[in-house]
Amino acid sequence: MSDMDELTELGLKVLEYGALVFMFFLGVLFFTILYLYIADITQSKQAIRRNYPVVGRFRYFFEHMGEFFRQYFFAMDREELPFDRAQRSWAYRASKNIDSTVAFGSTRPLNNPGDIIFLNDLFPVLAEDTRPASAVTIGAGYAEKPYTSSAVINISGMSFGALSVPAISALSRGAKKAGIWLNTGEGGLSPYHLEGGCDLVFQIGTAKYGVRDDQGLLSDKKLKEIAAHEQVKMFEIKMSQGAKPGKGGMLPGAKVSPVIAEIRGIKAGEDSISPNGHPEIRSVDDLLDMIVRVRSLTGKPCGFKAVMGNGRWVNEFLQAIHRRGLDCAPDFITIDSADGGTGAAPQSLIDYMGLPLKQSLPLAVDKLKQYQLRDRIKIIASGKLINPSDVAWALSMGADFVVSARGFMFSLGCIQALQCNKNTCPTGITTHNPDLQKGLDPRDKAERVCNFANNMTHEVEMIAHSCGVREPRELRRCHISVVNEIGVPVPLESPDMPEDVH
Repeated sequence: MSDMDELTELGLKVLEYGALVFMFFLGVLFFTILYLYIADITQSKQAIRRNYPVVGRFRYFFEHMGEFFRQYFFAMDREELPFDRAQRSWAYRASKNIDSTVAFGSTRPLNNPGDIIFLNDLFPVLAEDTRPASAVTIGAGYAEKPYTSSAVINISGMSFGALSVPAISALSRGAKKAGIWLNTGEGGLSPYHLEGGCDLVFQIGTAKYGVRDDQGLLSDKKLKEIAAHEQVKMFEIKMSQGAKPGKGGMLPGAKVSPVIAEIRGIKAGEDSISPNGHPEIRSVDDLLDMIVRVRSLTGKPCGFKAVMGNGRWVNEFLQAIHRRGLDCAPDFITIDSADGGTGAAPQSLIDYMGLPLKQSLPLAVDKLKQYQLRDRIKIIASGKLINPSDVAWALSMGADFVVSARGFMFSLGCIQALQCNKNTCPTGITTHNPDLQKGLDPRDKAERVCNFANNMTHEVEMIAHSCGVREPRELRRCHISVVNEIGVPVPLESPDMPEDVH
């Protein structure tokens, strides 16, 4: 046999073995993908992997690789909106109950005008001297069944309809585990709100979903039926919300399933559009009348939620309380920030309408103090408060409680896909598509909701202790500096300010 023949035979054998090896690796690849596919669709920890098996794994790979390459190809930690990567990363880590420490210094600029900096004390509170957050009672002396809670962070209003069945179920169960309350949002009270056993705040929206009569007005009979649930602790009249001040809620017909329609008292498949205001509340006296009516019928605390804007009504409102008597006052006011929210809204309202919480919260607290109503009316702060520094700031400004919607959406696995209004949410949180909902396991996500609340409270306590106070509700404005227009931190208030902020 010639050398050429030997080389030809060797080449054929190499090709033969190469083909076998290639087929082997193809088989391995096929069975690996099959295994990953089965593993993804049967697991319940990550909604993206369950809804998009195999392909969804790339999201976590790219997220991880972004730590190394984002300085060249991706946005930096503090550049994204409405929530940047640093904000979301803390929420994800807190929800998964994993280490939230970072290395090599802060990526947060410390000289942006308006930013806040907490002032640490030379002698921080020792661990043995700390104490849990104190309890606050809402409606004491005025409601038949006042409500007491020590929870610092609670779940803000997100309606059933805007959120899916498994999302509401997870929030309810997680709230119970964490000992916090869940606001129903304006979509009515569903079985999924009740199933976890948590405390509930029933929100009365402009369309009165769940408590409406045939004319769309408040039904005393249905209101009493809602109040009969022991879990329902308070009622909140929604005057306006941060996503769209001056415009009612909007739920596209594609998201109005038969179950949602039954609970809301509307027709399935049709757009659910709330009025832009309460037809029966057209003045401050009307609002006070409604508060008294709800509290009298239910025996439970009643307040209202609003975005601060034109402030002319505030003085008139507080003067009317003094004229009519403290029994006509709201038991609480929820101050919402005008920088958006979980609801879809016209961009012109999201971007330009209302005051942000940094202006409206201190304004509301100061007005109540001016009219000597601070003890009577409790303040709940709402709006883009998803990190411990946000919550600690709100408490320092005088809030009694903080509520968050989007923070708890992140705890459910929200990836800020901005699909909330399209029924195409890839994580199953804001969609009623069964194929997408199956990725959200309420039992697993309930643990993450609980973890988020517990870790939030823990880190707010850590801030408080560093400032030299024993618990979060002892934080005051004197514990904060704000960066001025030339980038220099200046004290927000004098250290010798009165102690009766709350």
